[in-house]
Amino acid sequence: MSDLVIQVDDLVKTYRKAAVPAVAGVSFVVRSGEFFALLGPNGAGKTTTISVLTTTLVPTAGSVRVAGHDVVRDAAEVRRRVGIIFQQPSLDLNLTGEQNVRLHAILYGLAPYRPSYRAMPVSYRTTVGQLAELLGIGGAIFSPVRTLSGGMKRKLEILRSLLHRPEVLFLDEPTAGLDPVSRRDLWTYLRQVQRESGTTVFLTTHYLEEAEHADQVCVIARGRVVAEGSPSALTQRLVGRSTVVLDGPDRTALAQALEACGAVVTGGPPFEVVGDAAEVQRVISAVDVPLSLVRTHVATLEDAYLDIVGAERDAERAEVAVG
Repeated sequence: MSDLVIQVDDLVKTYRKAAVPAVAGVSFVVRSGEFFALLGPNGAGKTTTISVLTTTLVPTAGSVRVAGHDVVRDAAEVRRRVGIIFQQPSLDLNLTGEQNVRLHAILYGLAPYRPSYRAMPVSYRTTVGQLAELLGIGGAIFSPVRTLSGGMKRKLEILRSLLHRPEVLFLDEPTAGLDPVSRRDLWTYLRQVQRESGTTVFLTTHYLEEAEHADQVCVIARGRVVAEGSPSALTQRLVGRSTVVLDGPDRTALAQALEACGAVVTGGPPFEVVGDAAEVQRVISAVDVPLSLVRTHVATLEDAYLDIVGAERDAERAEVAVG
């Protein structure tokens, strides 16, 4: 049995009145149990891609399989095997948290209709209770949704999406609009859920730090894949540099010392020295004047992403100019 839970091969999606395809030949794979992040600027094709994967859009061309099923021919089977956290909240504010979850369970055929929580099967109540405790909302599950905070509502949506034990959990901008503390707490619970259940997590986000822990990252721009790999591989291959900011009481002497040791200085004062980690360390060791500031910065996934997207924008401008 293949360990590939998502297989996207030359996916194309064209909208009727659009001049160019929203997705123009995207291909990637996701392995079972992975944390996979799909990144890209607005208009890159992320939403279109995830909509095809979750069967809410039909592809124009290409092949897409999720959990072993074709998203067009076996759409119902795909839906049974995935959970989705949409970018926009999808809870009924007039119901309690548990009533929202119960409706989901009934629609998915996980439990029979019952008019109250206490009348529901023991298996349902046990599962809901365990997930509520895991996500830290055990005390709020019976509260009206309208009274819950944004973070609590997101956790409730995650509980609902996990109820049927999905093979893949799709997260479309799951922390949009949440405060930093709620974002951190939500990711703590999501990582715990993934570890304990082995669920494959498929994320789209504009918060690059959320993708730092991904197993694989795929960056798309203008409807096509422009980079893919682990966060560390992308960072090293596409940025490959560190920076250190140096300053001192005698800036003239410091500037002369940096020039004498052949440092690549991109700005200052304070002086920003660029190079790989070994080069930065060499410069720091070679400078023999007093320093008042040494601040290092190791390239991150965000740096790599900005490099990739920036290069694509430059290429697009060049194409427009030639055209």
